[in-house]
This record gives sequence, C-alpha cells and structure tokens, in this order.
Amino acid sequence: MMASIGLVGQHFLKFPGFEQSPAGFSVMGRGEGVLGFFGIFLLCALLELAWREEPGSDREPGNYGDPFGVNMYNDEMRMKELNNGRMAMISVLGIFAAEMATGKDAIQQFGF
Repeated sequence: MMASIGLVGQHFLKFPGFEQSPAGFSVMGRGEGVLGFFGIFLLCALLELAWREEPGSDREPGNYGDPFGVNMYNDEMRMKELNNGRMAMISVLGIFAAEMATGKDAIQQFGF
C-alpha cells in the first residue's frame, strides 16, 4: 500500500539533490536510482538481520496484537487487510506496466 502511495507522491516530492531525476520506475535506469535502491536494499538487510521473533511465541506473521486497545484484531479485519494489500499490489503492477508502456509516471498518466 505504501508503494502505490509512493509512486504517486514521488511526482510531487523530491529529496534535495534529486530534483532532476525522473519520477517513477524509469529512475532505475539512472545512477541516482540505482544508488537509492542499493541504499534501501542495505537498510532492509540490516533490519532483517536485527529483527528476531520472540522465542516460544505462537503468534502468526502480521499479528502485532492490539497496541491501541481498539479490540479490532479479528478474522474479519485480517481478511480486509489482506484483500486491501492484494489490491495495492495489483495497483503497483498496473502503475509499473502503464509507465513502461507510455514512459509517463503515475500522475502524468492522468494528463497532469
């Protein structure tokens, strides 16, 4: 879900020093895109190595309990979250496919 928002948001928001880089998936053909991807890859690797499951825990993946005390962790909410996540993955693939076909980023697809 964050990826689909990120693909839309990167048209408007640029990090300092990256103002001239193209928005969208086409940045991977340039040096700053590869550098950024490599940085994110290293950060993810460090987080994966540092994160450990609690020994003896019987919780399934994605079960973070009820941190805000709203008592909404039930089967219905889990299925809604799974379905929304699946729809977001399909939308990211659609944005990538449209960008590869037209060369325009997610916002430019709408004519803006």
